[in-house]
Amino acid sequence: MEQIIQIENLEKSYGTIHAVQNISLSINKGEMFGLVGPDGAGKTTTIRILCGLLLKDSGDVKVVDKDISKYRKEIQKSIGYLSQKFSLYGDLTVDENMEFFAEIHNVKDYKERRDELLEFTRLKSFRSRLADKLSGGMKQKLALACSLIHKPQIIFLDEPTTGVDPVSRRDFWKILSGLLKEGMTIFMSTPYLDEAERCNRVALMNAGKIIALDTPQKIKEHMDNFVVEIVCTPVRKAYELIKGITELEVQMFGDRVNVIVKNYEKEIPVVKKLLEKNSVEILDNRIITPSLENVFMHLIKEAS
Repeated sequence: MEQIIQIENLEKSYGTIHAVQNISLSINKGEMFGLVGPDGAGKTTTIRILCGLLLKDSGDVKVVDKDISKYRKEIQKSIGYLSQKFSLYGDLTVDENMEFFAEIHNVKDYKERRDELLEFTRLKSFRSRLADKLSGGMKQKLALACSLIHKPQIIFLDEPTTGVDPVSRRDFWKILSGLLKEGMTIFMSTPYLDEAERCNRVALMNAGKIIALDTPQKIKEHMDNFVVEIVCTPVRKAYELIKGITELEVQMFGDRVNVIVKNYEKEIPVVKKLLEKNSVEILDNRIITPSLENVFMHLIKEAS
């Protein structure tokens, strides 16, 4: 497949903080690629380097087959970027914001493109509304439409659905699916592992390093242990007992704990006995298919 982004041995530090540590990866044209990790993992720094907004310390970066160090301005004409704090102009209408961004990108006959994007993002009926009067989800859709006005080959999205309500998140994902069908390459960062499941491939990033890189399914297959879900009450007490008294890895999700075991028959009876002895009521337990979240937390623990 044709590669549209190539990164080799990329490094970036801020003083003593190593934000990006020797990462290498390539992105195929037309794929949706997810960079997944917690705050401080290095996701935003990586995206800003790829967009030519931040200088790298070392390594090689090519975007649309051009070296970012030499052709930054040319590359920026071929990409769209939606940052965590995308600045719309609150005192301008939806139409006027799009007109402004068209002029920034030197797009002359933008009206047809603007109408297409407003239809696509379902904002057409709000075109005369001030940006400040839009909901959070609608602001994100307008920000996306503005970043697409110049028909970029790649769109970079830095945590685009953070702080957006669930309905708007679903709408946003429908729009991204439409962009993929048009052949656009999407490079996005997200802290949400359920969103990462929708990507063609993902890189799990922690403390500036990539700790796994593959399709979501193949990353989950790397987990060679059993994940046992125990629904119990009180769940916090169960978590602390398993963590403090056994050597098993335990993860807490809502009203349940997930225990990572190598030998189900041998290790789970020990866990059950421990909980029952300490007045924790077990409502259900079963082996489950590992989620990306299970695998990510497991890999972080292994690396520490």
